[in-house]
Amino acid sequence: MLLVNTIRDNFEITLAGLQKRNFHNAEDVLIQVLDLDNKRKETQSQRDSLQAESNNYSKEIGILMREGKKEEAEKIKTFTSEIKEKVKSLEDIFSQTEEELKQILYTIPNIPHFSVPKGKSAEDNEIVLSNGEIPALPNNKQPHWELIKKYDIIDFELGTKIAGAGFPVYKGKGARLQRALINFFLDEALKAGYLEIQPPILVNEDSGYGTGQLPDKEGQMYEATVDRLFLIPTAEVPITNIYRDVILNESDFPIKNVGYTPCFRREAGSWGAHVRGLNRLHQFDKVEIVHLSHPDHSYEALEEMSLYVQGLLQKLELPYRVLRLCGGDMGFTSSLTYDMEVFSAAQERWLEVSSVSNFESFQANRLKLRFKTEDKKTQLAHTLNGSALALPRIVASILENNQTETGIKMPKVLVPYLGFDTIG
Repeated sequence: MLLVNTIRDNFEITLAGLQKRNFHNAEDVLIQVLDLDNKRKETQSQRDSLQAESNNYSKEIGILMREGKKEEAEKIKTFTSEIKEKVKSLEDIFSQTEEELKQILYTIPNIPHFSVPKGKSAEDNEIVLSNGEIPALPNNKQPHWELIKKYDIIDFELGTKIAGAGFPVYKGKGARLQRALINFFLDEALKAGYLEIQPPILVNEDSGYGTGQLPDKEGQMYEATVDRLFLIPTAEVPITNIYRDVILNESDFPIKNVGYTPCFRREAGSWGAHVRGLNRLHQFDKVEIVHLSHPDHSYEALEEMSLYVQGLLQKLELPYRVLRLCGGDMGFTSSLTYDMEVFSAAQERWLEVSSVSNFESFQANRLKLRFKTEDKKTQLAHTLNGSALALPRIVASILENNQTETGIKMPKVLVPYLGFDTIG
């Protein structure tokens, strides 16, 4: 959530950032924010002034009562009761205005970093680098949704029977591949200095608002309506919320957490060949890295996280590229996002497998996540997170890119976790 003072002090910069995001009616919304903030401040000033006046009269009443001037005291009491009614009315207006201001701020996305390119869609994203060679597959190459049937390792029909479309059942070597990837990703994160967290996979409304999924992505989240709890779309939500309403010390940075969870997304409105098979699911497994940083070092942390995720892809021997997302394709809470895409040789297309983002103080302001500087001043922290990695499209790429006439070869780094080197 943007700070009102940031909008007021940097109005043109904020407006330009929102326009880069193609945010509708950006100028009108920002003016509305400032108008509500002015109203809130004026109401608060009037309330405080009347409250001070009421307090002075109360002291005068006490003095008059002690002097035995009861009749004069009663007259002032009548007057102070009128002031108290005005104070109560102003308090109601203040609360209403503050709530209205908060709800509007919840709808405003983060301001993009200056390096974010202009654009409206994925076609406008900037390719930062590419790595690895695209494998040459046999003429009878098959996409992963055919390979999983051939080797009986993932069953979509059975998942549909149990839960519905988008909830696959992993079997045999397919299940072992899932477990191997999760353990590999966690072990690599621990080597890189991340603290492992096993969080709840249900979160409350405050947690959803804290990291920005609510109200922006409410329609994409599964909700347990009786208790108003939400199934998490990513481990970012519960792990980052560990630090909600927390004041850290400057010496605590950097804080690096990693967690594996299943993730749940309704993916409403998704259809077509590009979401076939493992390309898009309602339930999937993911290892997430979360980084809390001093504001002066958060972009160094972002580059470090990007290189870390790239290292995982290199160890898995997968060709990949890194994109800097344009303003129109960025997530609601992000200031700068790198997407990592792996090339699927059978589908002959790039598949996004990770997003690594710096949110600057946007989430921290919602979370009230602060730290004390050495001179004891309080400041908002910066939060970052990244997929390291999401499993479905990694699995799809491993299956497709490594298929041979005799089976599917597994990446060497996974063999110790799997106990086999080929599916076939």
